[in-house]
Amino acid sequence: MDTQLVYALDLAGTVVFALSGILLACRSRMDPIGMLVLAAVTAVGGGTLRDLVLGVAPVFWVRDPVYLWVILATVMGALVGFHYIHRLHRVVLPVADAFGLALFVIIGANKALLLDTSGLVAVLMGLFTGVAGGMVRDVLARRVPMVLCREVYATAAIAGGVVYVVLTRLELPMLGIVLSLATTLGLRLAAIRWQLALPLVAWVVIEPSASASPPDDTSSAAEASLAHEQRRDASAAPPQAPLIPAPARPKMRVRLVSRRKAARLWPDEDDGH
Repeated sequence: MDTQLVYALDLAGTVVFALSGILLACRSRMDPIGMLVLAAVTAVGGGTLRDLVLGVAPVFWVRDPVYLWVILATVMGALVGFHYIHRLHRVVLPVADAFGLALFVIIGANKALLLDTSGLVAVLMGLFTGVAGGMVRDVLARRVPMVLCREVYATAAIAGGVVYVVLTRLELPMLGIVLSLATTLGLRLAAIRWQLALPLVAWVVIEPSASASPPDDTSSAAEASLAHEQRRDASAAPPQAPLIPAPARPKMRVRLVSRRKAARLWPDEDDGH
């Protein structure tokens, strides 16, 4: 894992994640300092959280400031050529982001395994490395983090981390790298292509059902006689106000809602695009 190729790919993933932060900063109408902050937290936030949880000191970008220079250069390049970068937003950047996610998951899980952590912790460290920076970015931009409510993103990271950790424990690290990359990329690219998403857990309003059907006219003679006696007794009693049934109220229930149905129920919600 500690090779020049992986290091170069790690820096490339840093550039891609920084660009996603820059684009969100522009949509949120931030100044260049805001762009720099969102780019930095997106690019190195996940790795920083990973190192802090694992007790690695100093964190990776303090030991190697090249990451900070890459982020700064990305922001400066975006300020100069944003019109060209913005054209890549819809197609190229999501695909590049998927590659960065797949690589970051492996790097985070591998770093945890090198510190002799359990397999579960290694999977979580891969997840943190891949998605925590984007979550902090969305919170700073006052959005619900995309990994919590929209496309398959964290799920792809977890699946790729599990594949890598299992095969590494079986002493098949190279196969683990290949299959982990394929798993994370396959799930993420499929989610981009077909807009796959896990169902949402939401409160749904259930309207009251229609009123009960009228009673049956075919009653027995005994029932008719009993009803006549009751009406005669009621006529002797003082008149009372008629009872008006209270209107039925709608009910709130928790339901799993698909993404398409959620778009119909809440069409005005921001979809994050």
